[in-house]
Amino acid sequence: MNVDLRRVSKTFNGQGKPLLALDQVTLDIASGEFICIIGPSGCGKSTLLHLIADQIAPTQGNILLDGAPPAAARKRKAIAWMAQNPALLPWQTVLDNVSLPLHINRQYQRNAPSPVTLLEVMGLADFHAMYPHTLSGGMQQRVALARALSTGAPLWLMDEPFAALDELTRETLTEEVLQLWDDFRPTVLWVTHQIAEAARLADRVVIITAHPGRIHSIVPIKIARPRDETAPEIVAIIRDLRALLRHPQNQQPRARIVRGLF
Repeated sequence: MNVDLRRVSKTFNGQGKPLLALDQVTLDIASGEFICIIGPSGCGKSTLLHLIADQIAPTQGNILLDGAPPAAARKRKAIAWMAQNPALLPWQTVLDNVSLPLHINRQYQRNAPSPVTLLEVMGLADFHAMYPHTLSGGMQQRVALARALSTGAPLWLMDEPFAALDELTRETLTEEVLQLWDDFRPTVLWVTHQIAEAARLADRVVIITAHPGRIHSIVPIKIARPRDETAPEIVAIIRDLRALLRHPQNQQPRARIVRGLF
């Protein structure tokens, strides 16, 4: 699914005065791209995902998903959403949680793996009859990921999905996400605070500045996956991304390309 944003701004009304959260965001994302979005806390990263998902409306500007407003994609259940909180139904088993979108949206049949297959891919086949409270945090996030993918949605919006997990579990799950992305090639927008994670995952990294959120730089990473964070070229990218985040006023905005990418 193609994602096109044109001069998108969002203002919230808070404590008697307007708060400009995002300002004039323009971004083109090709179908099948893996985009990571990084920036300081409160810069509007999550707001951007909510706008694309049609959960809130922009104050100005236009958003198109495959040439149509986000409401059309939302109506046909073409958007998969995942956040830090797995939001599993505690009274439903693992298999029932993963199957839930299919029961709600029976009319939409896509080329997606079955819930049983997804549980096998996630290493949860033996836990299909368990309830969420009996699972670890990492296992709950696996269930949430399987549920998000069960509809075969062509757009994944991932709002720091593994932020609450330990480093080893996080790395394992991101490797599984990359494999699933490689298998099905959805378009992915992945919000993260982890610079190394962005360097490992993304085709392009979008850097957003704080207060209000504006796109400062878009950094392409043309290095084959899987990527080793200790490899010199990845270390250089991580260093440059960190510099862009720490000192955006000292960097050339919007067109900066980090070294070692070509």
